[in-house]
Amino acid sequence: MMTCKRAAVFSAILAGTMIPSAGFAQEISGDVVKIGLMNDQSGPYADNCGPGSVEAARMAIEDFGGEVNGKKIELVIADDQNKPDIGAAIAQKWIDEAGVDTILGCSASSIAISVQKMMAEKKKPYLLAGTASSALTNDACSPMGTQWVLDTYSLAKGVIKSMIAEGNESYYFITVDYTFGKTWQADATKFIEEAGGKVLGSVLHPLNTNDFSSYLLQAQASGAKVIVLANSGSDFANAVKQAQEFGIQAGGQKVIALGLQINQVHGIGLEAVKGMALVTPSYWDMNDETRAFADRFKKRFRDRVPNESMTGTYSAITHYLKAVKETGTDDGEKVVAKMHEMPVNDFQMKDVKIRADGQVMRPMYAVTIKSPEEVKQPYDYYNITATIAAEDVWRPASESACPLLKSQ
Repeated sequence: MMTCKRAAVFSAILAGTMIPSAGFAQEISGDVVKIGLMNDQSGPYADNCGPGSVEAARMAIEDFGGEVNGKKIELVIADDQNKPDIGAAIAQKWIDEAGVDTILGCSASSIAISVQKMMAEKKKPYLLAGTASSALTNDACSPMGTQWVLDTYSLAKGVIKSMIAEGNESYYFITVDYTFGKTWQADATKFIEEAGGKVLGSVLHPLNTNDFSSYLLQAQASGAKVIVLANSGSDFANAVKQAQEFGIQAGGQKVIALGLQINQVHGIGLEAVKGMALVTPSYWDMNDETRAFADRFKKRFRDRVPNESMTGTYSAITHYLKAVKETGTDDGEKVVAKMHEMPVNDFQMKDVKIRADGQVMRPMYAVTIKSPEEVKQPYDYYNITATIAAEDVWRPASESACPLLKSQ
């Protein structure tokens, strides 16, 4: 039998070995890692993110095993309706009352800028996967924010450089009237003017516009060689289809998108957008890994391939969960620090670092949209013409107003 003294020593040793385990478990607040996903679920941008991003988030959580460090991972979803007051109220309630640890956002830029500021104050990670305003890693940057997919700077830079190289020197903008569109136009204008081109004019249109006739007629009358659509979602689809109906392209003017996602190409139809040049952070048919992910996604989501925002959602959540696992906590500052420390590695990115301003420094790809005759299978829409290194496409630190980059 064990003596009282030996028993006491044994108990002390046993207790000592159990303390780290118990302490580790207590680092997950509420005994659950809760992820909030907020985007437009039913409006003009729902096809860009919406239910597809929800499915990608579920895949990321399932592939992670549904738990981290023995604690369940929970996903909560909200429709922000493209309204800043609604989006901000949802985020506030999630953080203050519902115990949400991080928010994955694919919201309108006006919403995202407000939410990012709040997340910085609350010291909670904000994962951007589809919101495009470059302000989010520039003058509105945050130590808690990370940008995973695309922004107005990178998209405009790639497209405008391509147009200028083809000898197109004059431009007219049709721009959606809120932060996203205005930032996009400003970014594109910078590249046009730096290259010696001219902006002949611009017109703003409300979000979710059905009739673009007056805007297109103004653009047509300007005589600009290139009409730039600084919008997205259903707005872009309506504008480009009506431009084709008016014979604008047939008259010799080019109508271009500063950015497109593959779901938009599919929805509009190749006949209206064939030959357009753009840049993209990902494409489902790049290699065996991206094709395997797309095949899995198609079986779960309406036989559709994932677009750029959806694959970005998967990557962002997976990397966040890896950081929670490594740190043993859902403490926002510790998790974000680990996210910056660890390179991003998954089916679409290899050894990608996150810069101090939150920019995920992934390469981009220059593509042209195929004509219908070139397509060999569903969603076979892109010809990749070049890989653009991250340093050549994202805003350089030397041009940034983000104070987080001052030491770089």
